[in-house]
This record gives sequence, C-alpha cells and structure tokens, in this order.
Amino acid sequence: MSQTDLSARSLDLTDPATFVENDVHEFWRGVRARNPVYWHEPTDRNPGFWVVSRYADVQPLYTDAALISARGNVLDVVLRGDDSAGGSMVAVTDAPRHRPLRNLMFSAFTPRVLGKVVEEVGRRTTALVSAAVGRDSFDFAAEIADRIPMNTICDLLSVPAGDRGDLLRWNKMALSSVHAEHDELDALGARNEIVLYFMDLAQERRDRPGDDVISLLAAAEVEGRPLTVEELAVNCYSLVLGGDETSRVSAICGVLALIDHPGQWQALRTGEVSVESAVEEVLRWSTPSFHLARTAVRDMEINGNQVRAGDIVTLWTVSANNDEEVFDEPRRFTLSRSPNKHLSFGHGPHYCLGAFLARAELRTLLGALVAQVGRMELRGTPRPIYSNFLNGYDVLPVRFEGR
Repeated sequence: MSQTDLSARSLDLTDPATFVENDVHEFWRGVRARNPVYWHEPTDRNPGFWVVSRYADVQPLYTDAALISARGNVLDVVLRGDDSAGGSMVAVTDAPRHRPLRNLMFSAFTPRVLGKVVEEVGRRTTALVSAAVGRDSFDFAAEIADRIPMNTICDLLSVPAGDRGDLLRWNKMALSSVHAEHDELDALGARNEIVLYFMDLAQERRDRPGDDVISLLAAAEVEGRPLTVEELAVNCYSLVLGGDETSRVSAICGVLALIDHPGQWQALRTGEVSVESAVEEVLRWSTPSFHLARTAVRDMEINGNQVRAGDIVTLWTVSANNDEEVFDEPRRFTLSRSPNKHLSFGHGPHYCLGAFLARAELRTLLGALVAQVGRMELRGTPRPIYSNFLNGYDVLPVRFEGR
C-alpha cells in the first residue's frame, strides 16, 4: 500500500478493521514525518478528535493537567460520552481524588502481597511450558498466554477457580473481538458482567472479610469514607483489565517476534542478552495498547495546534514507541536495546499499577522458554485481535522443541 493510500485522512482510527487490514507502522511513520498532530475528522458515528503521534509530544501530555481521563481513556468509551466509572475507577479519575485512590489500589501490589503471587506465576508458567514442549502443534495464545496473567490477577484478588474462565471470556470481549461482525453491545455487556460479578464478590468480602486484596480494599477509606461496592467493583475490573491484557498480548507478540527473529532467540538462549533487557524490548515491540484518550479541560496548544476545551486528544503509544527520534531502527527487534524508555505502561500519575507484576510474568515466561525450549516454530497463521485499542494476536499456532 502506498503512502498516498495511507495518508492520515484515509484511515479511520475508530474502525478496528483499520488496524487489521493496513500496515499501521507504515502509516504512523508517515504521520510522524508529515502531520505529527492532526484533527481526525468526524465520522457518521463518532465526533472528531486530535491525534498525537510523536514521542516528544505524547510523553509530556501524559502528565499535562490540561488533559483529564475522567471522561474515558479509551476511544470507544470517550467518543460515546462520559465514562460511567469516571471519578470511581483509578484509571479514569483525576486530581485531587486520584492520588489517595491510587495509593489505596497500590496497596494491592506491595512485596508482601505479591511475593506468593509471583511464586505461583513461576510454578504455573514452568508447568504450562513443560506440557507444551514436544507437541506437534498447539495454540500458544489459548494454552499458555491466556492462562498466566488472568490466573495471576485472580490469585491476587482470590477469585474462585471456577469463575476464572468466565472472567477471561468477558475480558476478551470487553475491548476486542475475533471478527468484523463484533457488536458494540457485546462489549458493553461483557464490561457490565465483569462489574456485576465483582459487586457480588466485593459485598461477600465486605460481609465476611478474609486475608485477601478485595477484603483489604473494602476495609480501607479514601478521603474519609470507605469505597462503595460499586467503586470496589470497577477498580477490581480495572485490575483485571490491566493485569490480563498487557501481559497476555505481550507474551503472544513476544513469542511470535522470537520465532521471526531466530538470531534474537539464540542470543537470549545463550545469555548474550539478559531476560530483563528482553522483557523491555518485548513490551516496546508489542505495545499492547494502541492509544490512550484524554479530554482537554481548557484551551491549550500541542505542537502548534490549537486545542479547545472539550476536545478529545488521543495519545498513540504505538507510534511513540516506534519513533525514530527516540528508538534507533524501531522496527528492528533488538533484545539488547538500551536505553529503552518505552511508554507501554504509560507515564506519570497514571503509570500502570500492575507494571511490576506484568514484568514479572514476562520475565518468568522468557526464563521458562530459555530453560526448556530449544527451537520454536510457527505452525499456522496468527489471528490478529479485532480492536482499535488492543494491538496483537489472539491465536498463535506453534511448536516447541525441547532443548
């Protein structure tokens, strides 16, 4: 597809098909070079919004007080109007309430709480990889990647084992689909199912508290009062969403990248590059979330463009993480890349609460692959996620040969 075909005006960034049917990295290269901040025209169904593509603009806007998240931080939500969880869920709450709410949620990620959870990540990951080695073909997405992060966040929240399959299914539907006939009502219904589930669980833990994170959150206060059951539920949903999607999609994209770049896989296997460095490149390379959305609360200027109060501003992490001004040869998968100041977890006050846990999951997965796998082979066609928010694949047929 030519650069003319991929001009900024030719692609509808609200349409999931855009990200499946086009070379988005070619598109973003052109945008950064010729039109790094532009107004995305309204469509028949959606209002217009600002598109910001360069790292030098995206990174500081994460911390700009002129932009708020309370109206929604994902295009599909903010384009429809206000986020119903605004001011309640930490991801879509702004100052001054954001800080005490974030501090409370961060209490779920202390070393004491995470110690046993991370130990279980290691045990589960080692067992899953071991069971896959030597099979003729299996779906890495379904049989390994799906089972690590969701179980990990459910361990953290002490979610009963029998409920986890439903949570994973709802979570996948909430921001993506496997086909173009995806109904927005299905996504909304899935989000509601997750919130309703956690409302029931939060009430149960409030009535009969135990030694678990939800009980801890239910007993705490923010600004002098306990969280309501609804507030507990939407923040548990936020933990599930963030804890599952980033790690799951990064793991799938990371394994595909290692298959496509056997020299990098060899460097990792031999210890030429560290697992820690590899984790950061997998996160940059995969960039699990295409964008984050904000709303301007006052007039401001972005790279010479006049943004008005009330305008929606979208920060395209997938472009910033591949900006040639920051990352040398960004579309070269380089596990030893340093520095590697990617924005896959965001930046500033809304930096991902689960970043430590996500890194631990990827580190454990790569370590298990190095310890048990000699060669990885693609055994079919990866299926891309159908979404304008999640970036990656939800099916990855592979074969793992033992060391």
